[in-house]
Amino acid sequence: MKEFIPKPLPFTQTVETTKVLKKTISANRALARLNGVAKIIPNQAILINSLVLQEAKDSSEIENIITTHDELYRASLNIADVTNEAKEVQNYSSALLKGYGLVTENKLLLKKYIVEIQEELEQNSAGVRKQSGTNLKNAHTGEVIFTPPQEYETLQNLLSNLEKFINEPNDVDPLINMAIIHYQFETIHPFYDGNGRTGRIINILYLILQGLLDIPILYLSRYIIQNKSDYYRLLQEVRTEGKLEEWILYMLDGVEQTALETIELVESIYGLMQETASILKERLPKIYSKDLIEILFMHPYTKIDFLVTRLSITRKTASSYLKQIEDLELLGSIKIGRSKYFINKELFKLLHKGI
Repeated sequence: MKEFIPKPLPFTQTVETTKVLKKTISANRALARLNGVAKIIPNQAILINSLVLQEAKDSSEIENIITTHDELYRASLNIADVTNEAKEVQNYSSALLKGYGLVTENKLLLKKYIVEIQEELEQNSAGVRKQSGTNLKNAHTGEVIFTPPQEYETLQNLLSNLEKFINEPNDVDPLINMAIIHYQFETIHPFYDGNGRTGRIINILYLILQGLLDIPILYLSRYIIQNKSDYYRLLQEVRTEGKLEEWILYMLDGVEQTALETIELVESIYGLMQETASILKERLPKIYSKDLIEILFMHPYTKIDFLVTRLSITRKTASSYLKQIEDLELLGSIKIGRSKYFINKELFKLLHKGI
């Protein structure tokens, strides 16, 4: 199949159609609500940790990298005997957080940052493709369905154009721009591997860059999994038939649905934190503290060292605290290797259910 070279941005055709503008209003409203609701949990690291892991799992699943929540949580704490799949998902989480750090510090999303993100994701330094021969095939039939640009110089020119589009202001709504950026990046397909996952990281970083979100808590991967055939079909139809409106509507719908679902999850986590705090205040008032609650919700797995470091207490005291909470059946315990871990059972259930 002949290679397809996308036209440089911006598109000459109208992107803000009546249908798109109407959908943009409701998607922006849902996103603004999410950004506000997220502030009910003062320690934002709790949400970042929970939702980055969820996104890492879902985004990797799109690429048929399958792991369980339990494997993923263990990998995130470097607990021994994690699967290769869980390690790949953990690399995604690290890449996303690296990108978040770069964008918040520099207020730009440069081409070189995108390369750094992909390198973190893939754990290699292959960079932008230098050899031709890359194409996308139907996983079931082996048929080539799309051949991206092949020449290194073409890839670099298109990425430079994309960088300019991402970072220079224009009059189009940022959510529409996000959909265009995602299409363009996936069509450039600049890397040997990890293009889909890198592209989904770019989505969230662009929303942060545009000030629509303060922290990385909106992820479209679950929506894409649920509508996977439409995702690939609509991407291809922009290339073959120029059906840009349908693609933009798909992405806007994803933003709206995901924002509303994430609001529910954030509120559920907050409610669970409040409930746990009430129980500890009543049953274990001598050990209750706001910091202790935050430790229990920072990650589904907690260990004695976390309490020692955060609360400045001895290991014996930390062990006693966790055992008392376990006796209330708020935590479960498991021994892995030489270490004992305590699992926040209700938080684990909540995140396993997902959004």
